[in-house]
Amino acid sequence: MELTFPKVETHEDIAEVAMLAAAIWGEYYVALIGQDQVDYMVEKYQSLPAITAQIGHQGYEYYLLRRGSETVGYMGVKQEDNQLFLSKLYIDKRHRGKGYANHANAFLEQLCVNRGLKRIWLTVNRENSSSIAVYEKKGFRKVREQVADIGNGYVMDDFVMEKDIPASAE
Repeated sequence: MELTFPKVETHEDIAEVAMLAAAIWGEYYVALIGQDQVDYMVEKYQSLPAITAQIGHQGYEYYLLRRGSETVGYMGVKQEDNQLFLSKLYIDKRHRGKGYANHANAFLEQLCVNRGLKRIWLTVNRENSSSIAVYEKKGFRKVREQVADIGNGYVMDDFVMEKDIPASAE
């Protein structure tokens, strides 16, 4: 069954993303950054009000990753000049390792080609070795390190990674 990428547009879609975010972050990131920081970041960046504001006022677009009627993950992007910021790409634990990240990457590359964008960039926690390996396999390269104060005594300690996009789809 083919993976599709419906755009998140309704209150129900946003609620689905927020619920999925809470589950994925709780399962995956506690080991990396601790429960308190996970709770803080989910509320600040991935809650229903936060996602609603990002879509409505901050220029973000969210897409669900669906296989048939089942949502297997989601992603959030923001177009900035001639590049695309991949803010979020999360796949539910039950669906990892099935090639969905490949399909998401191809979707994002085609989105860039369609919009004439030259690059995709993202940030990834420096301790998140499995995600870093996936991004490197997809052609992303580390370009710098970044520490961002996100409030409440927390920081995001990340690599910034980039991937150049050819002018036409292959």
